[in-house]
Amino acid sequence: MSLDLVNLLAVLTAALGAGAIARRLGYPAVLGELAAGIVLGPAVLGLLAKGDALTVIGKLGVLVMMLAIGMHIEPRDLRRASGPGLLAAVGGFVVPAALGIGVALLYDQTLTAAVFIGLAMGVTSLATKSRILVDLDLLGTRIAHVLMAGALIADVAVLIAFSAVLGAAAAGALLFGDLALMGLQVALFLLGAFVVGTRVLPLVGGMISRLDRVSRMLAVVGIGLGFGAAAEAAGVHAILGAFIGGLFLREGVLDRDAFRETENDVGTAALGFLAPVFFVTAGFDVSFAVFRTDLALLVLVVVLATVGKVFGTALFYTLSGRGWREGVTIGAGMNGRGAVEIVVAELALEQGIIGQEVFSILVFMAFFTTATVPVLLTAGVRWLRRRGDLAEAGADRAGVVVAGAGPLARTVAAELAHGRRVTVVDTNPDHVEAARRAGLPAVRGSVLQEADLAEAGGTRAGLYLGLTPNLEVNLLGAQVADRALGIPTRLVAVPAGPTGAGETLLEGSGVTPWLGRPVDLAAWEVAIEHGTMRLVTIEVEDPDDLPLVGRGPADPDLEVLPLVVLTRDTARLFDASATLSPGDHVVVATKPAEDELPSPAGTTEAV
Repeated sequence: MSLDLVNLLAVLTAALGAGAIARRLGYPAVLGELAAGIVLGPAVLGLLAKGDALTVIGKLGVLVMMLAIGMHIEPRDLRRASGPGLLAAVGGFVVPAALGIGVALLYDQTLTAAVFIGLAMGVTSLATKSRILVDLDLLGTRIAHVLMAGALIADVAVLIAFSAVLGAAAAGALLFGDLALMGLQVALFLLGAFVVGTRVLPLVGGMISRLDRVSRMLAVVGIGLGFGAAAEAAGVHAILGAFIGGLFLREGVLDRDAFRETENDVGTAALGFLAPVFFVTAGFDVSFAVFRTDLALLVLVVVLATVGKVFGTALFYTLSGRGWREGVTIGAGMNGRGAVEIVVAELALEQGIIGQEVFSILVFMAFFTTATVPVLLTAGVRWLRRRGDLAEAGADRAGVVVAGAGPLARTVAAELAHGRRVTVVDTNPDHVEAARRAGLPAVRGSVLQEADLAEAGGTRAGLYLGLTPNLEVNLLGAQVADRALGIPTRLVAVPAGPTGAGETLLEGSGVTPWLGRPVDLAAWEVAIEHGTMRLVTIEVEDPDDLPLVGRGPADPDLEVLPLVVLTRDTARLFDASATLSPGDHVVVATKPAEDELPSPAGTTEAV
């Protein structure tokens, strides 16, 4: 027992250090943990070896990690990705998987081993892309949304296929009848999990939310393990059960604060302690002998995994009508493998379905393909930028829905309506009528009602903008816009009020404050109604010297509200991180600080 404890301490220390180095280099910690296991394990130094304690902790770590991954994924993101994201996921999974099966059979691997090689080649690492997308400032682009959706769909598909194939393989050869039976068992398990997740969990979620923090985390982990046990009872692997359990443990089942706190706690326990033990010990099973005995197969697997992922994604994604160049770039971003692939490979090795040489090939494939992602994705993004083809999120959903039809909302909507449909929604009949007289499409209704948002063009909108004086209405409308209609960009004006009050409501909502600061909506509406507001159009010469938009010295006697940026024949909403270029025009609302200068509302000047 003491030896196991020393071994455990050494494994955790190695995982912590190697994971930190990997993250510093821009890669997921799992690659560093694997590398530590390879170097410190039997393959190189032989300082560490598996033991009973490590095995038990590692197995628990995999289940809790899959639970944490499930809790982190938003199921509505999977539903929403029925178009381009689904095409990217299918192409990026099917093509490399088929190539993997083919090359494995060519090298005399069994059909079962070939299938697992194919599954591993079809995996996409979500963690790898998340970090790189942040580093490249791509989170607001269309390719980022497709990459994330594609990775989610691909990993869910791999887990389901893996469970079915693993169950069939355990019964013997991969015969059609065995696969069909396992497919039925998986389907029945998923149906049962859906009933429990949607009918039972919401009934106990309130009680769990009221528990103290430690008890709540233990209850959630217990639920995940319960789903895993149910999966095994159905003949399906427990990792699929834990993952599905995490999908149903959502905000709404638990209250918002409890869910976010528990999600963090489960993730910390899984990724900070339990799962690293699994990945370090998985490295113990790697052998460098494959570079001598199976080098040709290793090279082919790495090359075909990369080529299949990039061009398979591009081939299917082209069907979306967004162009093959964007498809190639997305494929390059989806080429990294990570935790799910290693889990699949290690469990297949443990079951005796693949040998150490195949497992080693899959681990090295994960290293080499993940290493290509920063290089290839960066090159692809620069390529799209040079051609002017790097589209913002929601670029194919050009409409705008504005919550509110008061004076300021009408002003902003009118300025945004250059080559796109901008619709205002308000419960106030006078505001709606005023908007219609101004030539704006207007819906009398509530942004809290899905039907009213849909009537306003929400299914085709790329932007929701909350401009009512009530921040809670703006935020609730943003949630409906997100969950029911999939509007990708949601901004709300934070009314001026007690310091920090608006920011507190926004925290954790996933909604961005317009302009990044509170706006005195009431004062601007009064200025518009009394004719003391003027609209000024500024031609950008030096983007860093624009006093009226907060860049350079400002006039203390003048209040300014930037509204939109005009580029050629299009208009986009001005926000705190707006990128301006020489030749752009910025429309700002101005008024004297004392509101004493009368001026016809709507006057436009060129500066």
